Amino acid sequence: MAKENLLPGLAVPALVSLLGVPLGWLWSRLAPPQDRLVTSSGEWVPVLVESYHRFDALAIFLLLSSATGVLTGAALWMVRRYRGPVMLLGAVLGSLVAAWLGMRLGTAFAAGAYPAPRAPQVGDVVVVAPRLNDLVAVVCQPLAAALVYGLATSWNGLDDLGRRPH
Repeated sequence: MAKENLLPGLAVPALVSLLGVPLGWLWSRLAPPQDRLVTSSGEWVPVLVESYHRFDALAIFLLLSSATGVLTGAALWMVRRYRGPVMLLGAVLGSLVAAWLGMRLGTAFAAGAYPAPRAPQVGDVVVVAPRLNDLVAVVCQPLAAALVYGLATSWNGLDDLGRRPH
């Protein structure tokens, strides 16, 4: 039993963590940039309510990563032969890495999409790339994956979770 769970125990976190790349790219395309005004002191201050876009960027990432976690948990539940705690742990660990990777790559993709101007003048309005600074953003995806997998497990009435015989 332990030998048969070794491959999915290593492969699932690695494969699930790769979901961070499309997650980060999609977030970088959906998250709104901020307009900032260059002041006489050289600071870039948000224009009117543009500072709300920090929340918008975080909310979009949380929604995308939660949806990714739900889909991950559901997809891994469909792998009937390896159902169990090893698959759940792989889903949670892989989702944690995917969310972190998506956060880091997303900000890098966004920085490439909205490059900083070379020499802004006083009074110029500059577009600043969206950022994710809160590490709390990485918990939604693993929580959603664990929730969906746990709900599927609790709704399953079989002692062996419906694993097919080999």
